[in-house]
Amino acid sequence: MYAVIATGGKQYKVSEGDIIRVEKLPVEAGQTFTFDQVLAIGGDSFKAGEDVKGATVEAEVLRNGRERKIIVYKYKPKTGYHKKRGHRQCYTAVRISKING
Repeated sequence: MYAVIATGGKQYKVSEGDIIRVEKLPVEAGQTFTFDQVLAIGGDSFKAGEDVKGATVEAEVLRNGRERKIIVYKYKPKTGYHKKRGHRQCYTAVRISKING
């Protein structure tokens, strides 16, 4: 059984036991989080739209962290213009524990 959930402006296809990294959630490590924005549920039969209106996906929060640094370098030739910036995106790692639907 799998589900398609939406969080942080992205969509994820998840199954029970999967570990995924999503945009940072306001939850501490060790707690549970419920994703209520379920777009579809599949497996033996496929359900989407109004059929998954009350469906939820429960997940256990493993850790909050930051990704590796990405270097953003802007450069325009012949003008002496250049900028070097770094960025580290925050994430929350979760383990999918149950799909209710």
